[in-house]
Amino acid sequence: MALDLSKIVSQVAAMVARLRADSRERQEHLEYALAVLNRQDDIERLRRKIDASRTTWLVAGLVDGLAQCYPAPPVPADFTVIASDGSHIDVDRHRSTRCYLINIGSVTLHYGTNPGAILDSLPRLYAGDEDLVIAEPGQRGREQPIEGALLGLKRGVAECRHLVELASALTADSPALALLDGSLILWNLEAYADFVAEELLDRSFLPYLEELRKLSQERKLALAGYISFPRSTDVVNALRVAVCPREVVDSDRCPACETRECDALAGVRDRELFASLLEPGERSALFVSSSNIQRRYGVHLVHFFYLRVDDEVARIEIPQWVAADEDLLNLTHALVLDQCRRGHGYPVALSEAHEKAVVTGADAENFWRLVEASLVEEHLPVMGSAKSRSKRTRWV
Repeated sequence: MALDLSKIVSQVAAMVARLRADSRERQEHLEYALAVLNRQDDIERLRRKIDASRTTWLVAGLVDGLAQCYPAPPVPADFTVIASDGSHIDVDRHRSTRCYLINIGSVTLHYGTNPGAILDSLPRLYAGDEDLVIAEPGQRGREQPIEGALLGLKRGVAECRHLVELASALTADSPALALLDGSLILWNLEAYADFVAEELLDRSFLPYLEELRKLSQERKLALAGYISFPRSTDVVNALRVAVCPREVVDSDRCPACETRECDALAGVRDRELFASLLEPGERSALFVSSSNIQRRYGVHLVHFFYLRVDDEVARIEIPQWVAADEDLLNLTHALVLDQCRRGHGYPVALSEAHEKAVVTGADAENFWRLVEASLVEEHLPVMGSAKSRSKRTRWV
């Protein structure tokens, strides 16, 4: 039965009215945030205060300032953009066998003297015991099933691995940008046991980043993660530290603070701040994420900047080795912006990689039909749950 929208019309109207009432307060908070940002003339003092702070919220580390705006560098005459994106079919406990599928879409776009494009997809089925769980070495029985959010993390690692393969096939005669959709920080790993992070991050994702770093020493290659319409507040949180009257900010003791100057910044997101600060095509200063998982990243420590693309502000994440190289940083800025302009506000390479990767609901159903038909052909039992059969059966 379809959703009866008539029953929630009044609820939607109440939500809109509440948002309208809040909009003026949010605008006042944004104006205050801009004022705080523009009056920070002692960046070194603020940097020390941020480093000494103890907060439960993420605070951006300052690299080259706070309110700087950088115009777009020129686009090279010849360049290449590579991108990978993925989709998956998750483990379904109601089906007759445990397995999952990851489909990686890839794109190589050559611009300039010899333009060309290579688009491909690579589906892979995972069904072995070693594929279905991550087990702690030397500890029998302690394992983490790969499904749900953890499968999403494994897919992200597979996207990076495929990006390494694309980069390895490039010639060294023109600069190149490697793009991933989303963050370079594997945030969700913090929710799992340490042996899961060791497997997916220390032994997989970070070694792939290291391969890309080594390739960048042989050719002009930059790496970036593109986050559209970001919800992050790292830079705004740095402003919260700036306005706090305490010399050492301790968020656990905030209830004892009488003034609460930081409340005047509540609800403001970084994208709103930089939408007011940046002109189209400009990027912000560089910042460093303070995520705990970053302690494992080493030379791949994730930096980020904000980029104004027409009406949207995107968050661009780059590893430290790109941030520290002015040529690679400028290449990233120029080519990400160029890709967005070619793709009507979103990088065209990522858009095409997504199209090659996407797995529809019909694709998933056909996949399970293929699996179950193959089991029947080999005279193996097909024992799905009653719930699964019920959903696939029309009773009326």
